[in-house]
Amino acid sequence: MGTGEPGSGGATAAPPDEPRETPGITVVGLLAYVRRHGGDEAVAAVLARAGLGDVADQAADQARWWSYDTRIRLFEAATEVLGDPGTMFHVGTAALRSGLGHSLLLVLRALGTPRQVFRQLPRAAAKFTTVSRMEVLETTATSATVALHLADGYAHSPLDCAYARGLAVMVPVIFGLPRGVLARAECCVDGTRTCVYRLTWERRSLLRRRRPDAGGADPERAALRGQLRTLQSAAADLVAGEELDTVLRRIVTRAGEAVLAPAHLLVVTAPDGGPPLVHGAGIPAARLPGLAERILAGDDLGRTAVVVDVASARRRHGRLAAIYPSADGEMADEQAMLAAYAGHAAAAIDLITALEAARTEADRAGALLELSHELAGAADPAEVAELVTAALLRVVGCSRASLLLWDAGAGLLRTSATAGLSDEQAAVMRSAALRPEDIPELMGLLTDRDPLVLDAATSSPPLRALLRGVGSARVVAVPLLAGSAFLGVATAGWPAAAAPAEPGGDVLARLCGVADQAATALQKARLLDTVRHQATHDALTGLPNRVLFAERLETALAGAGAGGGLGVLFCDLDGFKAVNDSLGHAAGDELLRQVSARLRAAVRPEDTVGRLSGDEFAVVLPDLAGDGDARAVADRIRACFDEPFRLEGTPVRVGTSVGVAVLGADGGRDADALLRQADAAMYREKQRRAGPAPAAR
Repeated sequence: MGTGEPGSGGATAAPPDEPRETPGITVVGLLAYVRRHGGDEAVAAVLARAGLGDVADQAADQARWWSYDTRIRLFEAATEVLGDPGTMFHVGTAALRSGLGHSLLLVLRALGTPRQVFRQLPRAAAKFTTVSRMEVLETTATSATVALHLADGYAHSPLDCAYARGLAVMVPVIFGLPRGVLARAECCVDGTRTCVYRLTWERRSLLRRRRPDAGGADPERAALRGQLRTLQSAAADLVAGEELDTVLRRIVTRAGEAVLAPAHLLVVTAPDGGPPLVHGAGIPAARLPGLAERILAGDDLGRTAVVVDVASARRRHGRLAAIYPSADGEMADEQAMLAAYAGHAAAAIDLITALEAARTEADRAGALLELSHELAGAADPAEVAELVTAALLRVVGCSRASLLLWDAGAGLLRTSATAGLSDEQAAVMRSAALRPEDIPELMGLLTDRDPLVLDAATSSPPLRALLRGVGSARVVAVPLLAGSAFLGVATAGWPAAAAPAEPGGDVLARLCGVADQAATALQKARLLDTVRHQATHDALTGLPNRVLFAERLETALAGAGAGGGLGVLFCDLDGFKAVNDSLGHAAGDELLRQVSARLRAAVRPEDTVGRLSGDEFAVVLPDLAGDGDARAVADRIRACFDEPFRLEGTPVRVGTSVGVAVLGADGGRDADALLRQADAAMYREKQRRAGPAPAAR
């Protein structure tokens, strides 16, 4: 879809294209498999047989959608060229290695277990085809039975069914388990257009082995890296455009790599105040104006769409939506992923409009473009700060620059990076802790959120001393804003001899432009930190989850001396089920949070407390002098349950059984075995506390 023309309400339709029924990641994955097993000649043969020889370049585009007929022609061609009847099943099983939608894999992994994934499978399946509907007939902890219903008007293909089965058996692999086993597979059951299959998988062990050299094979880590590369690539591609219309088309085209959906819609306000600019993909032209108006007005489209603002720190450009044919498509966490992409889109729009308004400043505009590329690859706030301060010297033309980040917990600004300062001046800047109660100018920034021009001669005493300490006679300070959130301050400064008389106008505009990009990059870096934290911590208690606990235990094992000096505790609550049954799951969750707090208070600072599952906790005890140290910690943990817990105003007594395992001097260094020993010791203690079994009569 293109931008609007006068009199059309801002929306025009692109030339007719084949139906959007199959996402590009399916085609890309298929061709990747063919290339691995047959080379480039086999890929060319498949495309030629499927009638796609003239559009081979489009077949490599993950954002491109195809018809169901094209999908089946490709499946048939690949099977014929490779000469393997099982090709499509193998293509499905190779999907993770072929780059199966990084964002989708992260969403599925966040569900926690294969069983939860299969319960949500109808939503995930809606992302791979718009002509089939998946139904979950039954799930257990280690099995699932699903049915795939083909819509009327489409010819059933056993190859499509085989591909779906291949994808399904790989669901356990997302969680580090062996791939599933098909216990039953039936095509066109009872002559209907329905395929049914039953899948089983192994139960997850107490602690999966995680060797240091296995990180590259972890699907979640690979997906995180892939999603980061996708965001970086998208950012670089978006800012590569030189015209606003080109950038808007690219935003819609690349949106499918952030959130997989059959349709996307971008609506932005025109810079000149004209009709909104509308770009869509997969949406009938007749629906565009009405749908664009609803999205721009903020109407709730329910679960049929994921809608986010396309906004920088200083301007809301419009809205971006991923749209599904029904409520089955939208999945959890996709809002954050699309919002991260929309942040890049907003930065690109900001950049392009700035370039169109300041073509005469080619050198400085080039510096802004370079900064955008550099920020696209920045992975943490410290790197963002270094890139921004270095760029400010070139973009703004100042003598020195700094970026200070707001510490909300401490209520102060701290310097993160400087440029153009001597070592002594940089040390002065980094040693400063700026508090609003001490500096009226900072209080004004927090309250008004407007840029400030600071003069060393007229500033408040604390700020005057700082400016003189870094040799700046005049400084322009711009707040870094993410919506209503205050992230920090970017500054550009000059010594007395070089200070401009009125550092406003284009100087202020360029500084604000860099600040906007910095705020977007800081948001992205913090989102990545959040994603990493969520992947390694329990959402309920904040404790390390099974994955991070495993890594901490492996690290402790590697660092343990020849004499041992390492212990593991395994804790299981006594009476947790009774709390859930009598007071409800909300009370049970609150109990787990209180238990985690008491466990952290009972152990040493260097120990790691993790929640493995349900009411099971474990503790890594490094640097033990002897077995007695481990048992002393276990005794403290038991003692911390002496006081009752208060749940919904009611005192509730809950105990714990603690198993202890200590690494011996001659013992094998196996993390899983050590945890099993602690688990077995815990069960022995639980049995002793329960007393002997009643005698048989």
